[in-house]
Amino acid sequence: MSEPSVIINNWTVAAFILYLVVMVAIGILTTRFSSSGIAEFFLGGRRMKFFVVALAAVTSGRSAWLLIAVAGMAFTRGTSAIWTVVGYILMELFLFVGPGKRLRRFTGQMDDLTIPDFFASRMADRTHMVRVATVIPILIFMVSYVSAQFTAGAKTLAASFGSSQTLGLLITAGIVVFYTMMGGFLAVCLTDVVQAFLMIFALVILPIMAIIHLGGPAVLLRTLEALNPQFIDPFALSLGTWIGFLGIGFGSPGNPHILNKHMSIDDPEKLPRTGIIATCWNVIMAWGSIYIGLVGRAIFKDVSALPRQDPENIYPLLASQHLHPFIYGLTIAAIFAAIMSTADSQLLVASSAVVRDIYQKIFALNRPLEQKKLVFWSRTATLLLSILALIMGFMAKKLVFYLVLFAWGGLGAALGPAVLLSLYWPRLTKYGVIAGILTGTAVEIIWYSQANLKAMVSEWVPATILSFIAVIIVSLLTRPPERAREMIKIMVGKN
Repeated sequence: MSEPSVIINNWTVAAFILYLVVMVAIGILTTRFSSSGIAEFFLGGRRMKFFVVALAAVTSGRSAWLLIAVAGMAFTRGTSAIWTVVGYILMELFLFVGPGKRLRRFTGQMDDLTIPDFFASRMADRTHMVRVATVIPILIFMVSYVSAQFTAGAKTLAASFGSSQTLGLLITAGIVVFYTMMGGFLAVCLTDVVQAFLMIFALVILPIMAIIHLGGPAVLLRTLEALNPQFIDPFALSLGTWIGFLGIGFGSPGNPHILNKHMSIDDPEKLPRTGIIATCWNVIMAWGSIYIGLVGRAIFKDVSALPRQDPENIYPLLASQHLHPFIYGLTIAAIFAAIMSTADSQLLVASSAVVRDIYQKIFALNRPLEQKKLVFWSRTATLLLSILALIMGFMAKKLVFYLVLFAWGGLGAALGPAVLLSLYWPRLTKYGVIAGILTGTAVEIIWYSQANLKAMVSEWVPATILSFIAVIIVSLLTRPPERAREMIKIMVGKN
């Protein structure tokens, strides 16, 4: 069976270029603000409004994983792919309502800009042990995460415009690096708002138009059932797979590029209403991605009909055949919106780990440093980390879905348990935090590398559980920091 062709004309290219121009313009316009100091570059001066935080948190957390990887999973598995989105939607709502408020109050009062900053303050650690232990998984998993975004961009360009994977990687990396280095956190958040609306538009209009062209929802269900009755059964998956999909939500509390959105809001009391907006956005986008995969399966029937026989190409292929070329260009821009809104946030987190947590707080702790010099080094670190991620992108052989989940789950397992316990448990110690970080990181990597273990359950589930256990046991065996209860009071707003 010959592969269907992707329809491209000048309207498609014009729409895509228009999107890139708008993104770059926002980055340039916000350069002056982001260059004024490291707090502005990495956290927007903690001046972000609740609506901006809501959309920025959603878009930076979803990445191209939602638009092309989840759609590809729905194409392969059917309606059971819904469980890949349930866990993180519920967990992120919880973060906005509870832990996010505590994190913002504490980091604001302690002038913490990063998650390693937060741990060092919360544990009253002057030895830098907690800071170094926190930086390690951030650099390991964040660079992998950014590499996955570059790979997703390369797949998108290859499927949409017929470029080679190598050229696609170079173009994607170039756009993301330039945009991130120019704008800093403020540009990240402002462009995320624009990109959130673009993603919503693409994820709503494409499945609706494709279902209409197919003949309606009833035809969709009948076609899927005729192909395989399991396609319309949301529970057609093993217990281990179901737990693994729900366990994707474990990653949210440990991903710094999501947590720093909570830290950036101007008023922590606005976070619950922020969470309601973010949850509505999450649900709509998840619905769209799942239906793109389902209707794509009904139309093309088999993966052999897709470009390069890759289910993760269903989104651009479906869009090219069911939308006006200009609208198709916008849907392709939506994938880049997802990539850029995630990659820029992740690069900022990774560069902050190098510049803020290693250089400023350890090697240059007792030296006065100019803020503009720190911003310069932050941009330099962003460039170097991007090059490393690009090299990994050339070497990547895994699907975007699993590369992203490895990084997402790794950060969640390494940092999530310690973050949550530090916000609620006065008995927590720095040695408990370190034990949890090392345990989560090690289990994630080892479990991921063993096929027989992965076959039982996805690696982020046991990694997170064992990390929680390690934090609690080691904390009970060691001495908590002085004034631990007073620090908890700061988080609940009583001090």
